[in-house]
Amino acid sequence: MGVASPPERHHRPPRPQPQPAGAVPGTRSPVEDPLAAVRAGAWFSQLPPALRQALLDDGSIRRLVAGETLFARGDRFDGLFCVASGTMQIHASGESGKAALLGLLEPGTWFGEICLFDGLPRTHDARAVSATVLWHVPRASLERRLVQQPAWWQAFGQLLAAKTRQAFNYVEEAQLLPPPARIARRLAAIARGYGNLPQAQATQRVRIPQEQLAQMLGLSRQTVNHALRELETRGLLRLEYGGIELLDLSALETLN
Repeated sequence: MGVASPPERHHRPPRPQPQPAGAVPGTRSPVEDPLAAVRAGAWFSQLPPALRQALLDDGSIRRLVAGETLFARGDRFDGLFCVASGTMQIHASGESGKAALLGLLEPGTWFGEICLFDGLPRTHDARAVSATVLWHVPRASLERRLVQQPAWWQAFGQLLAAKTRQAFNYVEEAQLLPPPARIARRLAAIARGYGNLPQAQATQRVRIPQEQLAQMLGLSRQTVNHALRELETRGLLRLEYGGIELLDLSALETLN
């Protein structure tokens, strides 16, 4: 595994500027604001203004190249991260060398909060799939703020609870749904940033190799390919080189 590059210290996000008509409040284009996706994320955008500003004031940018490891299972907790651009992969490796892909994190997604509650080491590995920019809020800053504002624990609890609900849903789907429905729902979840993207910002294309999709769902590569062809025949998606175009996101996320 590679070693994560050090954070860029003393970087502060630009102050918000007047928005054009129809813009999401508190956001700007990525060209103007490297943290546009962070600001627009579903969890962050609903936080109390003071907590939002604290997370921006206390953080710094960290950049990873494709394939670079941010942290590994067992590493010491060093704070929370949010994907500003690029894609992060959360995975685990067994003693046999076999890897389990647990999730792909798109811009706007915060991660690493489990350790905030129990203070224990990292539970899984986090690696950059592509060149990625992260917003890092260090552990010491979080702990200081939470001592000063204990009511803010509820917001972090909601972040953790949302992911716990997702995990239960995936266990249920694995036992109750056929492969095409499981695949359809997982693709829709990735497109919506696992609930971290506003409805209007869901992507229409998911770039994930079929082999990785199979690992994520615990299915064979052949099963995934057959199911994707079936979904394509039904007009719900279109298979492309290096990705999948989602033609009917609502139908995919409710397929059973």
